[in-house]
Amino acid sequence: MKIELLDLTVQELVEDYNDDDEGGVTGYGGKLDIRPPFQREFIYKDKERNAVIDSILKGFPLNVMYRADRQREVGVV
Repeated sequence: MKIELLDLTVQELVEDYNDDDEGGVTGYGGKLDIRPPFQREFIYKDKERNAVIDSILKGFPLNVMYRADRQREVGVV
C-alpha cells in the first residue's frame, strides 16, 4: 500500500458536488464518494456542524481522510 499526501481545500473536495439522493453523493470532480449509495445519510447536530465550520474559517486542518482507488463495476443488462 502506498500512502500519498494530497493537500486539498474544501472547495476542491466539493467541486462538481452531486447529491443523487438514493444514488449517493459525490464530489472532487466525481472522484470522491462522499456518501456511497449503500451508506445511510449522516447529519451533524448544530453543535458539531458549527465546530467544523469554525475550524475551516480559522484555517485549521480537518481530520485526515484516506482514499482508495477502485474500479466501478458496470452491470450488463
